[in-house]
Amino acid sequence: MAGNWQGRWDMAMGQMAPKKERERVFDFPANYYYEQVVAVVHRDSKTTKLADLDGKTVGALANSAYNDYANHKLNPDWKGSTPITYQFKPGAVTSYGATTMAFDDLRLGDGVRLDAVIADKVVANTAISKGYPMKILNDPLYAAPAAIAILKGDNEFSEKIAAAVKGMKDDGSLSKLSIKWYGADYSTEK
Repeated sequence: MAGNWQGRWDMAMGQMAPKKERERVFDFPANYYYEQVVAVVHRDSKTTKLADLDGKTVGALANSAYNDYANHKLNPDWKGSTPITYQFKPGAVTSYGATTMAFDDLRLGDGVRLDAVIADKVVANTAISKGYPMKILNDPLYAAPAAIAILKGDNEFSEKIAAAVKGMKDDGSLSKLSIKWYGADYSTEK
């Protein structure tokens, strides 16, 4: 987590996966969001299932879990994770500095520069709603939790955050917020 905490903030909610390596520095009192990672193809693509992407050129954000998935190197080491099932084997993976750059290449046409992009479902749906000629294939490739992060050691604060998020899950308000802002419920793993 970039920045110098020293009294500047108490917690971070930046879609950080609660990975074991991060637990040396942070406590993760609660997961509040589950990122759904999807494969996106051009609207005119004949691709109908993930296996159709075998041997194809796939774009993904550089130095990201999406890129690791595309290269069959994703290690989901967050609490409660299960092994990843790879549903296709790209012939080539093109890395991008931003997901929108990959979408820009994909919208040039099916197979012109890319056959698919691996991305967050919310980001993909936003691009589609803005006119990008794309469609999402099938169900998510995987879901990754996003947790609230705090510096290690404040058990009382951690318990209060956990209780607040649990209360929001129990009364449905977290689900309602997700639907209001994202158009779907991303507060639980699906």
